[in-house]
Amino acid sequence: MEHTITFLPQNKSIHLKAGGNLLNAARRAGVKIPTRCDGKAACLMCKVKVDADQLQALDPPTDAERRKLGSLLDAGTRLACQAKVRGAVSVHVPEDPLKAAIRKQLELQQQENDDWF
Repeated sequence: MEHTITFLPQNKSIHLKAGGNLLNAARRAGVKIPTRCDGKAACLMCKVKVDADQLQALDPPTDAERRKLGSLLDAGTRLACQAKVRGAVSVHVPEDPLKAAIRKQLELQQQENDDWF
């Protein structure tokens, strides 16, 4: 059975068979989720967020996720390389840190410009 996986804020969706992981789904959808360990739960770079009401759409966390994420699991953080799909789900992909810094700087500049008028 296939399920719809939606990646936010990109708003890109893809259909994925049950048991597939979020990292592979993101790659197929053209959504960049960084990783160095190629899906072995070693680098912690592929963290994503899933809303509490949608966590049941994923298999329970693996032992590797439990060891690596600890209390972050309670906030809906999962490792995309380990989180396997069993239902339709929306996944929040964190913004690239460099892009976030540039966006914040541009927002500050715009606010300063607005304050002058």
